[in-house]
Amino acid sequence: MNSALPGAELIEAGLIDLREQRETVAALLVAIGAPRLRRLGIELPTTLPENPEHRLYELLSKDEPDSAHSRYNAFIRRLVSYERAAECEQGITLRDKLEEFLSSDSKTSSNSSGMAILQTTDNPSLCP
Repeated sequence: MNSALPGAELIEAGLIDLREQRETVAALLVAIGAPRLRRLGIELPTTLPENPEHRLYELLSKDEPDSAHSRYNAFIRRLVSYERAAECEQGITLRDKLEEFLSSDSKTSSNSSGMAILQTTDNPSLCP
């Protein structure tokens, strides 16, 4: 894990807390991002807290109920920022993610309009 990525310190702390079965803001944030983090190759414990979104909000509400919503959104933005930066670092483009989505979606239904998006997108990368 690249500690220079934005939010890396929070993700690293969350991984440690999850392994030690501590319910912290960082641990719940990592649990929220678990599917995407796993796709990035980050090893997470097999057992994660249930309903991490609700539990994170409840935890933030205990400390400062008036600011829980804005703090929750700020933590989610940090998680997404880390995930996007890690994807860019690994060379994962928007096209890759669309193709993965469409291939998993095609198992349940056909999506010809999605294929048109892939064919007409000139620069699918969101990385700088």
